[in-house]
Amino acid sequence: MRIRFPVLALVIAVLGAGVAAAEPRDALVVSTSWLAGHLHDHDLVVLHVGDRAEYDAGHIPGARFVSLRDLSLPPENAGGLHLEMPPPDDLRTRLAALGISDTSRIVVYYGKDWLSPTTRVIFTLDYAGLGDRTSMLDGGKDAWVRDGHAVTTETPSQVTGTLGPLHVRSLIVDAAWVKQHLHSDGVAVVDARDPEFYDGSRAGGGGSQRAGHIPGAHSVPFSRTTDDAMMVRPQQALADIFTKAGIKPGDTVVAYCHIGQQATSAIFAARLLGHPVLLYDGSFEDWSAHADNPVTSGTQP
Repeated sequence: MRIRFPVLALVIAVLGAGVAAAEPRDALVVSTSWLAGHLHDHDLVVLHVGDRAEYDAGHIPGARFVSLRDLSLPPENAGGLHLEMPPPDDLRTRLAALGISDTSRIVVYYGKDWLSPTTRVIFTLDYAGLGDRTSMLDGGKDAWVRDGHAVTTETPSQVTGTLGPLHVRSLIVDAAWVKQHLHSDGVAVVDARDPEFYDGSRAGGGGSQRAGHIPGAHSVPFSRTTDDAMMVRPQQALADIFTKAGIKPGDTVVAYCHIGQQATSAIFAARLLGHPVLLYDGSFEDWSAHADNPVTSGTQP
């Protein structure tokens, strides 16, 4: 028995390691070979995000076209803000119209370089309570074609999914929440815009917004989450980007950008690293519109 106990403990440890929770990346990112092997699964829903003309010219077989307009409120219904999240019942109807059901496994991919619109769709699905069954195709359509897989011009038949009431997650915050938590321990406010907007050398919104960033915000430009081939950067590379920006492991990442699109790319990267995430949906469009909201410039938080 003196011999068996250490051996049993070792076996338990090994088995425990084998059944440990998978890395977030394993669930959030799929390869072209994985998708090719599951393309005809009954419950699979594939969504193409990009230019409509590009979709019509050739897309992954069975993929449905989705635009951000399909999953957001028009500005006239959102206080003038762009890309605001619809109410749950409205969002449920919109998702079901894409063929999404309670049992669906969803893969979202981008045409060309439409990364941040794709991550916005993925964030919307996570907000709707479907994040545990939603993944992004690494490299998008270009990777699919590059790896030798076929595309088609055939549009799938319109099917409405059977989707019950959404289990909406509390992933969206407003300006008041951001103000209250700007300097809270364990919270990292992240500006996902390009550096020229963060440092104030260029104003967003075509010049209509104030130049600079929210004081205390860390700069993680959305474009740095993928490499030159539009493949998601390796875990260590992403971790280095976040560390260099001043974000600590375990911090809740609260991202913003111009209107709530590019921020979701930083959020997606944060999820890959295991961070809790939140989106300031109004983003700098909302923040900049109120004179009492402070704005600073420069390269530091």
